[in-house]
Amino acid sequence: MKIENRTFDELEVGATSELRRLITADDLLVFANVSGNHNPMHIFDADGDGDGRPEAVAPAMFIGALISAVLGNVLPGAGTLYRAQSLVFHGRAHAGDELVSRVTVTDLNARDHTATLACEVRRIGDDALILSGMAEVEAPVHKLEYDSHDLPGLIVQRHRHFEKFLRAAEPLPALVTAVVCPEEPHSLGGALRGRKHTLIEPILIGDPALIAAAADALGESLEGIEIIPILSHRDAAYKAVELVNAGRAQAIMKGHLHTDQLLRPALERETGLRAGRRFTHAFVMDVPGQPHPIIITDAAINIAPDLKTKVDIVQNAIDLALSLGIELPKVGILSAVETVSFDIPSSMDAALLSKMAERGQITGGLVDGPLAMDNAIDLAAARTKGLHSEVAGRAEILVAPNLDAGNMLAKQLTYVSHAEAAGLVLGARVPIILNSRADDDMSRLASCAVAALHHHARITGQAA
Repeated sequence: MKIENRTFDELEVGATSELRRLITADDLLVFANVSGNHNPMHIFDADGDGDGRPEAVAPAMFIGALISAVLGNVLPGAGTLYRAQSLVFHGRAHAGDELVSRVTVTDLNARDHTATLACEVRRIGDDALILSGMAEVEAPVHKLEYDSHDLPGLIVQRHRHFEKFLRAAEPLPALVTAVVCPEEPHSLGGALRGRKHTLIEPILIGDPALIAAAADALGESLEGIEIIPILSHRDAAYKAVELVNAGRAQAIMKGHLHTDQLLRPALERETGLRAGRRFTHAFVMDVPGQPHPIIITDAAINIAPDLKTKVDIVQNAIDLALSLGIELPKVGILSAVETVSFDIPSSMDAALLSKMAERGQITGGLVDGPLAMDNAIDLAAARTKGLHSEVAGRAEILVAPNLDAGNMLAKQLTYVSHAEAAGLVLGARVPIILNSRADDDMSRLASCAVAALHHHARITGQAA
């Protein structure tokens, strides 16, 4: 957007300008970080006055800064410098309010090129006066214009999608979960945190001494938690499957052991947890700046899936998305290109999967491919390349061509884009919570929430 100033010689008494601004929860978080004012009255999910409800009151000086935005951008605009500002606050604004900030020139002084302006901020809707005051500024004497898009953008590292999952999952009955070898602080901490949030009720299987040492390192008590003493990782994994088959556990959670050790007993044909489809893995990712969660699959189990396996990968991911409240999941089948190429097998598979969904062989979602990464998630990129499907630019599920690509994509989002990732094995009779040993507590907690929501949807037939 081009912004052009008004020099002192162009100003006249009575000239007025305004800007509108919708206050968001992220605005208040950014202001708290920049100003250093961490008063909980201004934080979207904090209770600052003890009444049991979050206030999310916009800080007074944030409202005052909206006046400076009009002065610096519009009237007089670029080149303006403050001399003085008086402010009187008549009301409060909150996250979700839309405000209009208005300035009006009341006096001009040619001797030093200063201008005095009356200022006010009102809430759109009820026209409530939030702020009034006067500003004295040095007006610009040279004509200037610039492009506001030249400024770098900000992304708030707030994981709103996972917060929504936690709110939905916490009221559900706690998922009785066999936690296999939680023998170090990270894996045990994730299980205990899931218990504190009433997401899971853990049964700890492993070496009691190591589990106790991990609890001591965390400063946590294991009182009231069942511990089944098994020293062998292999035997602990088999015990978890046995608990599920006996109806004592509704989910399995990986602790401090290798994934193949955890899954081997679950994959056995006679005594395992097969449910008719291939086991597949999905990362549910909360990526800062993205308007919806992104599911990436398969990034941990199927190394080089053939077409038949990809059908199960897609269907499992759609079922997971539905359980998370995504009403019509949009699935982008990724390839290096968005056109079918005989030289790129993943593009051929993508086209076939799209046609299978069109014919009802994959159900519950919209499937399109091949799509390259850019035009799968960015609507402008999709339009630039002439793609006009319901999925292109809006994909909520990204199906990688192989494990290498899926794993790299998920870890790039985690370590470069500051995403949090919840990991789940799908296709078994119960959710299998599968986290990396490097995952932090938030990822493990989110995985518990996703597992609880997925289990609830499978039992009841509807999302929580």
